[in-house]
Amino acid sequence: MRFAFTRIKTAFLLENPPAASGLPGADTASAPTLCGRSLPGDVFMKMPRPKTLLMISIITAVVTIALKMGAWYVTGSVSFLSDGMESFVNLAGAVFALTMVTVAERPADAEHPHGHHKAEYFSSGFEGVLIFGAALAILWAAVPRLWSPQPLEELGWGMGLSMLSTLLNGLVAWLLLKAAKLHNSIALEADGKHLRTDVYTSVGVIGGIGLVWATGWSILDPIIAIAVALNILREGWGLIHKSSMGLMDSALATEDNEKIQTILQRFEQVDAAGKPLVRFDHVFTRAAAQRSFVTMHLHLPPTWTLWQAAELRNQVEKALMAEFPAMHSTIELMPRNIEPVQVLLHDAQADALTAAGAENASA
Repeated sequence: MRFAFTRIKTAFLLENPPAASGLPGADTASAPTLCGRSLPGDVFMKMPRPKTLLMISIITAVVTIALKMGAWYVTGSVSFLSDGMESFVNLAGAVFALTMVTVAERPADAEHPHGHHKAEYFSSGFEGVLIFGAALAILWAAVPRLWSPQPLEELGWGMGLSMLSTLLNGLVAWLLLKAAKLHNSIALEADGKHLRTDVYTSVGVIGGIGLVWATGWSILDPIIAIAVALNILREGWGLIHKSSMGLMDSALATEDNEKIQTILQRFEQVDAAGKPLVRFDHVFTRAAAQRSFVTMHLHLPPTWTLWQAAELRNQVEKALMAEFPAMHSTIELMPRNIEPVQVLLHDAQADALTAAGAENASA
């Protein structure tokens, strides 16, 4: 049975499932998957592309800025001001995310043979830094109000404008986070999480201003604004941390690594004495935004022909791609019980460090 692969940007969808190919250990026919998740056949037709979603996010940010700053203008509340300043961060973050997603979609070239997918991590980190800046500006505006609270006006109008902006942000956040899982895009995830945080913030601000309206305690206004600043500081740190982990070539999730090991075990063989004939070792994975990578050594009997070895390697690659369509695999063929010099040196260094640690512990 012939395999056909359809490329959609950086994702490969397997049109004929592995069961039809007769691969060893193949499961029964199933729907296509992306990054290990089952997808309906027309899912890409229903979900807008990342760049389209980010354009929607930019337009929404402009509208919500107008609504929130209008709420601040009519009420004089620093809580509404703090909420509006966070929307300025939403706008800047969405514009930068759109730029980075555009870069990430560029095809691989001579200078970037693995593609430009990591550009999305810069978007996430940049948005985290912007959030820190917005939080400091909010604190700068709110802290003086603790000592000199100001009376607020037209709170009904202000709360109405804020509610409308919250509904818009909630809808776009839901759409971005749903698309982020589908496209495995950290840029969409960062923008969606920021908008979701903005929604939580706005709900808290509206509730707090409602208390001010009901009680007349103007001191609650700066307290709410400071709480908003502390909350978005936490969100900003989370984005920066995740971005840095991605730039440092972090491994795939534990669940994905376990799936890879399960796939490889289907191809392992032993002889009559129970000794391994075909085995895998030095399996390493890394994530790069929408793409994932795995490298490994495939140890084979020295009597196998090159054709036999290449055929088995192709079967392993197809099995991996069936589970992880956006994965790039590098499989190095090795004779049984032979390791590259680089691996031997690495193992020797690790053994030396272990021995030195044991000597220090016993001293």
